[in-house]
Amino acid sequence: METSPNLNISEPSPEFLQRKIYFLVDQLKAMHAELPEKLQTRISYDLLTELANCVLNDSIFDIVKALMDLQHVTEKHLIQMRAQVENEYEIEVANWCEKIKDAEELQHILGLLKIKHRKKLLETDKKIVEALDQKVYDQQSTLQKAGVPGFYATQSLKEIKVQMFLLDFILRLSRVKYESTNK
Repeated sequence: METSPNLNISEPSPEFLQRKIYFLVDQLKAMHAELPEKLQTRISYDLLTELANCVLNDSIFDIVKALMDLQHVTEKHLIQMRAQVENEYEIEVANWCEKIKDAEELQHILGLLKIKHRKKLLETDKKIVEALDQKVYDQQSTLQKAGVPGFYATQSLKEIKVQMFLLDFILRLSRVKYESTNK
């Protein structure tokens, strides 16, 4: 008689899943209660329940952590990009200080350099803001496609703030372990 290989992986029972959802909803309600009242009204009990159902599958935690890691890499790159502009300015100032010995002429050149530097720094900061805005959009789209409630592409600062708190909730839930004796 041929038997199918049993990997000893048992699916959680509906009762286990229901208890876990109640546990997650309780955790979310506690987090929700810590928010300022203005934000509490923007995050409904239904949204918390949908979020609890969504994170039953740990893959959402993996997606959020991957997005966070990617964001940190992007931020690090953008900080380096800005630092490079600063460094280039300092090198250019040092080069001119070595070349020009006339103090009046040097002050004039340094004044022009400062104007040029401010303009380049402003352009760099604009690129950084655009890159961060794109990163937010990408994250919103990814989480929406993953089926995470409350996430959709928006530029509304109020909605982005709500989404930031929802992300914080998900990250905090990822660190909470649900222990149940029965599966």
